[in-house]
Order: sequence, then structure tokens, then C-alpha cells
Amino acid sequence: MRIAIHQPQFMPWLGYFDKMDKVDVFVLLDNVQFKKNEYQNRNRIKTHDQWIWLSVPVSFNFGDLISKVRINNQQDWAKKHLQTLLTYYGKAPFYREYLPAFAELYHSAGDSLADLNMGTIELIRKIFAIDTEIVRASDISGLSEEPTARLLDICRHFKADTYLAGAGGKGYMECDRFKAAGLKLLFQNFVHPEYPQINGPFVPYMSAIDYIFNTGGDFTRIRELNKELEAY
Repeated sequence: MRIAIHQPQFMPWLGYFDKMDKVDVFVLLDNVQFKKNEYQNRNRIKTHDQWIWLSVPVSFNFGDLISKVRINNQQDWAKKHLQTLLTYYGKAPFYREYLPAFAELYHSAGDSLADLNMGTIELIRKIFAIDTEIVRASDISGLSEEPTARLLDICRHFKADTYLAGAGGKGYMECDRFKAAGLKLLFQNFVHPEYPQINGPFVPYMSAIDYIFNTGGDFTRIRELNKELEAY
């Protein structure tokens, strides 16, 4: 059983879904502190000359868990997002095919950021035909509050024998604790594909929605570029 654990992002990038595609269970770590100005309530989309943030306005207090953060629906953010997508992707090859599903997601959004993020992740997962099981950490009881112990608790809960971490994990993870717990530790080394973008020169690391509107929902090329994982 291979597992990965990641905070729920809004409209995540391709590397997020590559990581998901390589595991049996993908756990959304929604029971940790919300961090402003990261990717939990925003992501990047391509413009005519570079990129901009697509941001969801939120109301929160310092220390709030991601699962407790509310969307500020006093702002007509969903309408603004859809108009922005039309402006920059309206002429993209697959915009008309996939826009209705995203529009439905926007129109049905409530006031929970975690629910919205779960919705965007599930929708993109289905478009990419990834069959990995997705679980929220907040639905698992008895987890430690200490960061590494929490990850190990989640691994034990699912009886995982392998943990897949992002490449950046090598710089901050307590890797020996995973080994001591009997877990094989792997690191993702994501190779970003270059693909046609409707707006100017190619810019990587956009939300996966950029890839979808420009190239469709075929995840095959991502898989072909990212067959190798690094073992600890």
C-alpha cells in the first residue's frame, strides 16, 4: 500500500496530480493550520504575457485549521473567476468542452474552503482518469498533533508500507523516523511537460486547468515523463 499526504490546494498544478496518480491512497491534510499566501486558496493561470493568481477570498483567524476556513461570499468571486477564465482561455481548444464542469463547481460552492478544494481536486482527478482513493485527514480520529507523528499515524491507519513525498521533502522531513516505522520512503521528481499554450510563450507551473483547457484531459504524457521515483 503506497500513500501520499498533501494539504488540499485550490485548483492544483500538474505535479500534485502526478503524485496522486502514483499512490493507492491520497490523504488531504486539512487538519493543519491554514497559511495565507500559499496555494490553499489560490493558484496561477496563464495570461497573455505571463501569469496571475486566481484567488478565493477567505475569512479566518490566525491558527485556524484549513477545515475551518470560510469563503468570503460577500465578494462575487465565483463570477469573477469565470470571467477571468473566459478572458484568458475562451479561445483555448478545450475550453468549451471542460468549462461547464468547472462552472457547475463554482455555482455550487458553499462557504467551506476545504469543500471547494476537495471539489476542484476531485473534478480534475476525474478528468485525468486517476482512480486513486482520496480521503480527508479530518475524517481520521486519534491523529497526533506533532507533524511527523501525524503523518506516521495516517500511514498506520491505512496499513501503508510506502510513503511518497514531494522532492522538497528531502530538505525538511525526518526521514529516519519513517524508516524506523518500517516504511519505505520515496520522493517524487516531477518532470514538467511543455505543451501548447494559447497565450504567448510557454510558462510552467500553472494550475492544471491550464493544461486541461489547452490540451484536454489526457494524462498519458505526464505519466510517460514521470516514471521514476527516488528512494531514500
